[in-house]
Amino acid sequence: MIQTIPIEKFLDTFNGYDLIIDARSPREFGESHIPNAKNFYALNDEEHHEVGSVYKQKTPFEARVLGASYVCGNAARHIHDIYPSFTPNSKIAIYCARGGMRSSSLGIILSSIGYPIDRVIGGYKAYRTYITRSLDAPPAVNFITLSGNTGCGKSDLLQELENVIDLEKMANHYGSVFGDVNGEQPTQKEFQNRLAHALFGLNPDQGAFIEAESKRIGKISLPGALYKQMEKGFRIEITAPIEQRIERIMRMYDTMDEPFFSARMERISPYISRDDRASAMAAFDNRELDRVAEILLTRYYDKVYKITLKPDMTLCNDDLLKTVESLKALQSEQKI
Repeated sequence: MIQTIPIEKFLDTFNGYDLIIDARSPREFGESHIPNAKNFYALNDEEHHEVGSVYKQKTPFEARVLGASYVCGNAARHIHDIYPSFTPNSKIAIYCARGGMRSSSLGIILSSIGYPIDRVIGGYKAYRTYITRSLDAPPAVNFITLSGNTGCGKSDLLQELENVIDLEKMANHYGSVFGDVNGEQPTQKEFQNRLAHALFGLNPDQGAFIEAESKRIGKISLPGALYKQMEKGFRIEITAPIEQRIERIMRMYDTMDEPFFSARMERISPYISRDDRASAMAAFDNRELDRVAEILLTRYYDKVYKITLKPDMTLCNDDLLKTVESLKALQSEQKI
């Protein structure tokens, strides 16, 4: 059986699906997709382009004939990946770009062999409209905003807490000039999708933890409504001993190679003295990474970090578990 459902119903029951199928091409899927979706494409990139060209240059009927032949071949391969992992008792949703031929054709094939299928009306376009509108509104939660100098363990704290929005994890970026050490960031659309679903999952009856960020994390821009809500949050300044901060920086950037380091040092050259820059470069060449971290923290990060908003309280994070317990107590007391 196949039924069509509106985007609102799909999102209301989102966590109940065993499989969400993105029937778009791999390129479309790679740019951005609904979280947890799997790319069982109706047409691959080359086929999608070819069918589109036939539609424009010949006739819609010829395009449909060509597309149907490709869909059947792809569906035959996908079925062996879908079964036996998913059975007729599985709850399955499917979408394509606009809820049209690709999700319909693949959905009908799966439905005909016994899979119950929910096809999303309007497809990914309807989903993106819903997501962007939701991000335009202020989050329905009060934030507990963690601020503080680099290396004080704000990200470590977020990993130990509940009801959390981890912006840097979603953006795959540490929020500094060296922040893209772990590779490419997601697209803006992909980040928005991840963020929206994280916000959907928050408990509005208690404060939500978030790390203070600028309006941009690398190439990613934060929604204005979220940024304002973050700035208004109960603000906690996190501090830590320099030795622990150095250790954290070494752990965060242990995969950094020489070309990456040199390029990033060139970017910060206007903000660090020539002697400090030379010392950091020499220490990196000698693999004295603790010295590199110390120079960057004390001669660069701490100097450029500016407290724009006065914190409501300060916590020294010299003991992670104790700091976590203090934050949990604050959260439960709703001092926001």
